[in-house]
Amino acid sequence: MTTLSEQLQAHIQQHVQLALEEDIGSGDITAQLIPEDNTLEAVVVTREAAVLCGQAWANEVFQQLDPSVKLEWLASEGDDLQPDTPFLKLTGNARSILTGERTALNYIQMLSYTATVSRRYAQLVAGQTLTVLDTRKTIPSFRLAQKYAIKVGGASNHRVGLYDAFLIKENHIMAAGSIEAAVKQAQVVAPGKPIEVETENLDEVAQAVNAGADIIMLDNFTLEEMATAVTQYKGQVKFEASGNMTDAHIKDVATTGVDFISVGALTKHVQAIDLSLRVCKES
Repeated sequence: MTTLSEQLQAHIQQHVQLALEEDIGSGDITAQLIPEDNTLEAVVVTREAAVLCGQAWANEVFQQLDPSVKLEWLASEGDDLQPDTPFLKLTGNARSILTGERTALNYIQMLSYTATVSRRYAQLVAGQTLTVLDTRKTIPSFRLAQKYAIKVGGASNHRVGLYDAFLIKENHIMAAGSIEAAVKQAQVVAPGKPIEVETENLDEVAQAVNAGADIIMLDNFTLEEMATAVTQYKGQVKFEASGNMTDAHIKDVATTGVDFISVGALTKHVQAIDLSLRVCKES
């Protein structure tokens, strides 16, 4: 099976190429106002606290645009950055740096935000024997990047896509006829692939356990219902809690004994860390 890391190597190169084409088009006409052989030194600063993420994307931007531009990282991937902290120094051709600035910062600001939120959720359950997971609620074409950022922040990945694990939801169950029918067919379609079943009540939990599911999603269960399911079937199956997993709620859910908590907000509520490139010296 191709790993997320292997997929990322190709993804970064292809994605950055498209991003540069999107931004530069027929040419950066504003950069042409600067003499062709001018050089400059600049630093990138975060204006707010963040977990640094996206170095490989920024490196690839300038590798494709102008390999002579030197990037010196003043912090490591996954480091906690404080406000007004310079974390990247760029030295080289002025046109190249200013042309690549926005594309590079777009990657870092988005991925750093995802990593920052991921770390916050992971820390909420630190010391607990459970795992915080992301979901497939990602920006189209940014899934691999966002899932990478989730791991940098300290949470973990659910399935990457529709191909590496089964997640049998309500509509699949209705179309297949029953939980048992869906699980049995999954075992035929892709033997050995993890089978997870979404359930909405304790009766469906029992059906999923009896059908042979590996993981059961407890969708919008009460805390009492979660604890009951875990106690009744402990050791037979893994449990994932899902639905409205806010900061305030997640600590209570962690006490029920579930194995996983999936949080769509890790990737679907996308914001950007406030970054700024500042020119220090030009010649």
